[in-house]
Amino acid sequence: MTSNGTVQLSSATEVLAWSREMTDPALRDCVAKLPSSMRRIAGYHFGWWDSTGAPTPGTVAGKAVRPALALLAAQASGGDPTAAVPAAVGVELVHNFSLLHDDVMDHDPVRRHRPTAWTVFGVADAILAGDAMLALATLTVSHNAPAVEVLSRCVVELCQGQSWDVEFEQRDRVSLAECCKMVSFKTGSLLACACTLGALLGGGDSRRARKLQSFGRHLGMAFQLVDDLLGIWGDPAVTGKPVHADLVRRKKSLPVVAALNSATAAGEELFDLYQQFEDFDPARAARLVEQSGGRDWARAKADEEMAAALDNLADCQQDAAIALHELARMITSRDH
Repeated sequence: MTSNGTVQLSSATEVLAWSREMTDPALRDCVAKLPSSMRRIAGYHFGWWDSTGAPTPGTVAGKAVRPALALLAAQASGGDPTAAVPAAVGVELVHNFSLLHDDVMDHDPVRRHRPTAWTVFGVADAILAGDAMLALATLTVSHNAPAVEVLSRCVVELCQGQSWDVEFEQRDRVSLAECCKMVSFKTGSLLACACTLGALLGGGDSRRARKLQSFGRHLGMAFQLVDDLLGIWGDPAVTGKPVHADLVRRKKSLPVVAALNSATAAGEELFDLYQQFEDFDPARAARLVEQSGGRDWARAKADEEMAAALDNLADCQQDAAIALHELARMITSRDH
């Protein structure tokens, strides 16, 4: 990192460390403003302390990809990443608000190798802590009216995407187009927002900002495709989630929906299996997704979305474009 906060690093690991160094103090300051009960839950969720409030040194709360995107987008568009720190904090708060609520809605017992907040503090308090984090996110960018609008529109899209995700689990048939739109809203919107806000608050060029918004949207699709693959075939020791976690919930993730719409014998067998309320075998479901081509489709689609994302970096500031490229490669080839 240079003296003005810009990045000249090519390693994704170094980029994330740079992003944390710039963002974490401001993020902690924000969370410190919460009422004590909500602050305790937020800090536990971020991994800063245990359920009693005792510090947990060395614990890393997630990958913090979205703050890194905001800071890099500021520089990539010709702006100042230091000025984009509020954007980085805002999108990280929104992301973690959504995780707190998602864990409640999905009844997930584990996140990041520890019990989820709702299992420790109760459903009501976990929801309230998420609500408070969302309000904090808006406050972090409240000095810039266009930024508030960008963030608010993103949250509406994110909630719509989550609503569709929940709805799809209750429906027998979901088209691949519907599922892709859901992912574009639920995951792509926040990555696009991170890039847009970073460029906006960092004072970047508006034309480049639009390109970076597109980069974030496509990267979000690739990110979710990889996440869906890990949700079925990821190693629980690495992901921190139970084996076949998404299938156990009969989640209609992208590989599953691709399989169900494959017009193959394995796809029809998977459809019949998903209708069973007893003796559901997630291992068998995983085999059927693979046999019907759902796994290969998801991998190919992730590569396609990745290529579309990188096309948008062509005329961005070089150092930041290199860092964005490496960050994108890391999150689409990860194992957790």
